[in-house]
Amino acid sequence: MTNSDQTKPEYEEGSGNVFADLGLEDADELFTRAQLGFHVYEILKGKNLKQREIAKVLGIAQPDVSHLMNGHFSRFTADKLLDFLKRLDWKVTIQLSPHREGEHYRAVEIAS
Repeated sequence: MTNSDQTKPEYEEGSGNVFADLGLEDADELFTRAQLGFHVYEILKGKNLKQREIAKVLGIAQPDVSHLMNGHFSRFTADKLLDFLKRLDWKVTIQLSPHREGEHYRAVEIAS
């Protein structure tokens, strides 16, 4: 096969928010919950707790822990996920700034 026979695959660059790329109406909210949920998951994973222990720390039922640990973050509101971070003894800071074209309306970052 020669170079002229090879074609470059077509692709479209994503926006950084898979939910927006899928055209979902509440993409910003879903993306925020996914980011918060992932951070909660990472913190819990690092603690090596059993699901029963996680349920007690977070104040939720064990089936909800299962959903959380399996990445079903859309089952929880952003407020609930923020509450989980509080229960895990993490400080949450909300920063407001004018929106610039091309950037997300919501962003979640972990400070070091």
